[in-house]
Amino acid sequence: MSEADAATSVNVAEKLGFKNGDLIQEFGYDDDVDFDLRDDIEDLTGSEMLDEDDHEVADAVILWWRDGDGDLVDSLMDSLTTLSENGVVWVLTPKSGRDGYVSPAEIQEAAPTAGLHVTTSAGVSKDWSAVRLVSRKNK
Repeated sequence: MSEADAATSVNVAEKLGFKNGDLIQEFGYDDDVDFDLRDDIEDLTGSEMLDEDDHEVADAVILWWRDGDGDLVDSLMDSLTTLSENGVVWVLTPKSGRDGYVSPAEIQEAAPTAGLHVTTSAGVSKDWSAVRLVSRKNK
């Protein structure tokens, strides 16, 4: 990876609002996730991401979500279990045209049922897009 590429990907991790010392919990990990983005998040925060079974309070959640992964509302509810009061959930989905693509409307429909509100979206890599969700009281 070139220095310019590295700077760009670290900027993506920063654009997601992460900072050194943050604890990020990851849900939906599989062999298709963007490993460069994961590495950049861990480099920026200074620690490995927590997995689905960890019980530490997380500052944010990364939820890798693909079409066919099950019930999005249930997964969003699970992601809130150890999320801090002011934490955010980033739902990462394959971009349009990629295997497992999820319509943004599906996320917009599921979020309120889980007590969340869609705030913004961002392209985070060549294959993945992200949608930021916060609790309704944290708008």
